[in-house]
Parts: sequence; structure tokens; C-alpha cells
Amino acid sequence: MSANIEVDDHEILAALTRIQERTDNLRPVLLEIGEVLTASTKHRFATITAPDGEIWQTNSDVTLLHKANGRPLTGETGLLMSTIDYQASDHAVEIGSPMEYAAMQQFGGTKAEFPHLWGDIPAREFLGLSEADKVEILYLAEDYLL
Repeated sequence: MSANIEVDDHEILAALTRIQERTDNLRPVLLEIGEVLTASTKHRFATITAPDGEIWQTNSDVTLLHKANGRPLTGETGLLMSTIDYQASDHAVEIGSPMEYAAMQQFGGTKAEFPHLWGDIPAREFLGLSEADKVEILYLAEDYLL
């Protein structure tokens, strides 16, 4: 299962366009954006919040029977969080996890759709841009424009 979330923020795209017009090379700023978003995404596991600030739904009683750690998305090893990383090209940056279950955690799913689950899984968004992320990216872009 894979997922793609595309962010289409007018202010960020406009700032990146201005950088590209001046330098013709977005890769350095995209690398910095990747670092910022990776750190921000990993921080969501500590705060149990989605990019929009909503608190993740708590684990069900069934899940709590299977896990010693009661925090959503952290598991016993924190593997999902520890695999969050980014890849930058000359024109884009992608943030995500190679874990097969990452999309299920992001979007949720039901036992009816996925019979191997022990219960329904609510969406717990960990990928995406928060307002603080947007501000940080715009600050980075402005630094490149100075």
C-alpha cells in the first residue's frame, strides 16, 4: 500500500518560483525543507497530533490488549517514526516512510476492507504541512531570496 499527499500551497510555490528564477537550482532549499519537515513529522509522534493540530484518536481497547505501549502509532519500537525521511530532487521534496503500513496509519482503514486487521484503524495523519511548517518554509525561502 502506498500513498501520495501533494501539498499545493500558493505562498510556498510562489516563493520557490522566485528562488528558481534567481538561481535555477531549487535543490539546496528543498534539502533544507526536507530536514524541517522530517523533524516536524517526527515531532508529531511525541505530541500525538496531526498537521492540522487535531489530537490523534486513542488506541482502542483491542489494540491496547496487543500492545504494551498505549500511545498511538508508536508501537513497541517506534519503527514508523524512526523511518520518516525525505528525498529531494531538483524540483520536489518527498517526506514519508517505507513501512508498508504507513498509508494505513495516515488514512485509516476498516476490518471489512482489510480482514487481516484485528479492528478498524482510524486515520491518524502524521504527514502534511502544519501552519508552523508553512511559516518555517517561507522563512527558509526568504533566506534564499536575500
